[in-house]
Amino acid sequence: MAEETMKLEIIKRETVKPSTPTPSHLKTYKLSFVDQLSPAVYGRIIYFYTGLQNDVAAPYSGGSNERRSKQLKKSLSETLARFYPVAGTVTDDNLTVECNDKGAQYVEARFSGLLSAFLEQPASLEILQQFFPAKVKSPEAGTWPLLLVQATFFDCGGLALGICTSHKLIDAPTMGILMKSWAQTSSSRSSDQPVVEPAFNAASYFPPRDLTCLKMPPVEMNKVECETKRFVFDKPKIMVLKAKVSGEPSRVQAVTALIWKCAMAASRMHSRVPVNKFYLSQAIDIRKRAEPPLPENLIGNVVGIVLVQITNNGHDAELQDLVAVLKKGMREFTENNAKRLGGDEASEVVFESLKEGGNLMVRNDTNGLIFTSLCNAQLYETIDFGWGKPIWVTVPVATGGSNFVTLMDTKCGGVEAWVTLTKEDMATFETNPELLEFAYPSTKNHAI
Repeated sequence: MAEETMKLEIIKRETVKPSTPTPSHLKTYKLSFVDQLSPAVYGRIIYFYTGLQNDVAAPYSGGSNERRSKQLKKSLSETLARFYPVAGTVTDDNLTVECNDKGAQYVEARFSGLLSAFLEQPASLEILQQFFPAKVKSPEAGTWPLLLVQATFFDCGGLALGICTSHKLIDAPTMGILMKSWAQTSSSRSSDQPVVEPAFNAASYFPPRDLTCLKMPPVEMNKVECETKRFVFDKPKIMVLKAKVSGEPSRVQAVTALIWKCAMAASRMHSRVPVNKFYLSQAIDIRKRAEPPLPENLIGNVVGIVLVQITNNGHDAELQDLVAVLKKGMREFTENNAKRLGGDEASEVVFESLKEGGNLMVRNDTNGLIFTSLCNAQLYETIDFGWGKPIWVTVPVATGGSNFVTLMDTKCGGVEAWVTLTKEDMATFETNPELLEFAYPSTKNHAI
């Protein structure tokens, strides 16, 4: 299927409201301190599903698509009643969400072509963007809607479900909690297990504050020509990579270290000013790292930043050294902050890490990568709306900035990496022999 024949048509847009009104005593939801600091952008993800397995009468007909769309909207409405702030509006003062039951936006679309043919095509960031109902940087992300859904049906009955959630209220784990609850509500098998119930008290752990009193370094994205490409590390190659590195790294640590090493080599070659330090910033879920742990289903931005750095000594670092740095950074963050995160200093821990990262980013003599990992989030196992598990889940990043990396699982235990670098750095990075020993630039949309 040639790229020019791949056409997506928006059929209709509508608003899905909660199935029951929000009680009056829950009409105002306090944003946490971390929510206040979070950018007004959309986090995004796409789930691809094959045609209906249980619809024998008309598995690929327009009527089948209509029934599936109706099922999605009905279950979304019921889910919004439980996740009532998600159906609300962020107030102008950046302090609360007005839980006014305004709802979520739902877009229905048609894609001309078969899902199987689409998955065999070269991965195209531009085409994948069509499956989202909004851009990452949209002014609406700071007000309303806080959730947008685009259900795109293929000619074969396949479905792409593009999700956009506002970062003012929803971090990656929260998105997972929301999607799991929605899928359980939709699935006929949801009665076999309790539906996920959210906890809406993040502000009690991270009380809101007056942000005008805080001194944060002004961080601006450099306006440079960037390129985003997708690399796949399959499971056997990751096992070889891990064996090559001493210290028994996890697969995420091994892949992160390799990408960091190759990105540093590219940066060193093209940097116009001397770089003294290379850093790596990674957002982590702190729900389980606090002592005592925070509620597993706590809704909101409940993240900390682990920041590690190495000195530029003019030559490539060894992989085992980078893995050691990553492990030490994670260990020290947990050891130094676990009790603080579980107590009254939780907000200070997050603010200190954000400020340290901001100070590094604005320096001219540093360069680094900002990592996000969705690995081990069970994206393939838990998001079943009643017509089977997704065949592919992906996060095609389009931030407009450089030096971003997003990792997530492939269906067969590998790792998919979306890497954004400057155009110059990418040309060197994607041809690095050590990278290509363990990863391949994706030539298909579907990562196995």
